[in-house]
Amino acid sequence: MTAIATVAVATGSSPHGGGSGAGGGVGSRSTLQRDVDRVRDAGAIGVLAEVRDVDGRRVSARSGVAELGTSRPIPTDAHVRIGSATKAFVAVVVLQLVGEGRLRLDDTVERWLPGVVAGNGNDGSRITVRQLLQHTSGLPQVFDLPGGESAADFRRYRLDSHSPEYIVRLAMAHPPVAEPGTTWVYSNTNYVLAGMLVRAVTGKTWDHETMRRITVPLGLDDTMVPRENPLLPHPHSHTYRQFAPGEPWTDTTIVNMEDSGAEGSIVSTTRDLGEFLRALVTGGLLAPAELAEMQRTVPVPEFAEFGMRYGLGLMWFDLGCGGGYWTHWGDTLGASTRGGITADGRRSVVVSVSGNGDHLGLPLERLALHPLVDNALCRGR
Repeated sequence: MTAIATVAVATGSSPHGGGSGAGGGVGSRSTLQRDVDRVRDAGAIGVLAEVRDVDGRRVSARSGVAELGTSRPIPTDAHVRIGSATKAFVAVVVLQLVGEGRLRLDDTVERWLPGVVAGNGNDGSRITVRQLLQHTSGLPQVFDLPGGESAADFRRYRLDSHSPEYIVRLAMAHPPVAEPGTTWVYSNTNYVLAGMLVRAVTGKTWDHETMRRITVPLGLDDTMVPRENPLLPHPHSHTYRQFAPGEPWTDTTIVNMEDSGAEGSIVSTTRDLGEFLRALVTGGLLAPAELAEMQRTVPVPEFAEFGMRYGLGLMWFDLGCGGGYWTHWGDTLGASTRGGITADGRRSVVVSVSGNGDHLGLPLERLALHPLVDNALCRGR
């Protein structure tokens, strides 16, 4: 592929001007560019990263191309599908409802969605709202929606959509994977149900409440839920999926994300996602009691090598320099979102990647993505 590498510095509200070189400010421009290039060299098609400090100073870097067969770089304000990073937004909405006294974390799913979680050993009367948000419900993953197994399936089904109720019924055809409250097992079913829960409590859809409670108050003008619109807003890069090792890349830019719903359908930008994370950890979205609940974590054995723990729609990762950061990973068919914000809210990085595949995931994480985030957040400490 054609390699493009560029770096830019933007000045926010700080009186001290733009980013500095090694040893201060938002960190070394050359280090960020080096790390972004490593993500590209590890197999990504395009990479965009932005680091921001508490004073609003920013450094951004990009590498690779926006579209295969061209030399066009990724737009620095590209819209991206953030995948499961959507879960952090949904969890905030639910926790705001908790803070308003409209539901409790220990309420059962059955109380709000009677008869929805039932069959094959699944029992909503034994599963709490907390367990949905924490992925400790033991509910099975949604296995049966077509479109993610091969390039041919993707092309055939990419414009299909189904209701949340239908998706949950598919999940209920399978037995639980664990007893409620016993262990962390990631399942998108939890957040499909969380979106349904928001509607049961408020009478409004989860995306309506997300807009009203988060994106509008924070001024996140480039963050939206496309529902059945399969097109990304401009500007954007193309996204690509390699469904099996050695296969050609499949362009996944045009796809209906309605099925992902509350578990993964938000479109945003690196800048907006960084603003959301900063508002969240500094108390701009939740009262202290609800933020503390969100940040109560359980172990995640699958990613113990990264020091990962999981709260309520929020991931914690250890930093190599001490301490750690809050985030939520996001992956869709063709795009990945990484990054996070330090626990004190003083420093953030958001990384958007085009080009993924299940066989590329963990190697890319170990070789390039995790080191990029670790380096970016440790600079200047």
